[in-house]
Amino acid sequence: MSVIAPFPSTWDRRPIASFDRKELMRILDLYGRMVAAGHWRDYALRIDPDVAMFAAYRRHSERPEVLIEKRPALRLKQGAFALVGEHGAVLKRGHELAGVLAPLERRLMRLVG
Repeated sequence: MSVIAPFPSTWDRRPIASFDRKELMRILDLYGRMVAAGHWRDYALRIDPDVAMFAAYRRHSERPEVLIEKRPALRLKQGAFALVGEHGAVLKRGHELAGVLAPLERRLMRLVG
């Protein structure tokens, strides 16, 4: 017996959530500076139909230190971007990526004398 799988049509597809070029460049720029400062060592990128995630790891461990999420379904409510901590708590949420990444940017600031 054979199984016939239907051919997917264009109207069946949902748009896939992803970071656009500017957002990904901003995230990778922050990642590079955090690596240079010795805070992070590895990252992972996950793209699903409803969420895009960037995870940054301190060590090669099971849990990411920081998770940056983009959920387009929440863009009209509380903002598409979220910064999630190591234990799953939402640290910051907003409509603009720059505002969500601000707590991480503060880690890199140093007083120069």
